[in-house]
Amino acid sequence: MKGKILVIEDNEQNLYLVRYILEQKNYEVFAAMDGESGIEMAASLKPDMILLDIQLPVMDGYAVARNLRQNPDLAETPIVAVTSHAMSGDREKVMEAGCNGYIEKPIDPDTFVAKIEQHLPIKLRRE
Repeated sequence: MKGKILVIEDNEQNLYLVRYILEQKNYEVFAAMDGESGIEMAASLKPDMILLDIQLPVMDGYAVARNLRQNPDLAETPIVAVTSHAMSGDREKVMEAGCNGYIEKPIDPDTFVAKIEQHLPIKLRRE
């Protein structure tokens, strides 16, 4: 396995697709279905990257990103928002909350891994 990626996503179809794509590239994928459990899982797992939906139950992705950035163990962990929020100003709002990147849904399976790997340390990127 190349690295651990936590996916915080409440839509089962989206989660299935992301998991499938990443596992094909030898990433170890963990999943949380809401923001609160995502924060807890991130704290215990200390993943190499977090992929974060913005529209989540319990706590939205903006609050999740801000919370994750307050944890010193996760302060440098790349967080990439994977969201259908594609209105003017949404990218900026995501970045202000503490995300390192922004990918619009629906994702393109052909370019998805390359887009997230831009935010990973070189040693964890696919060969």
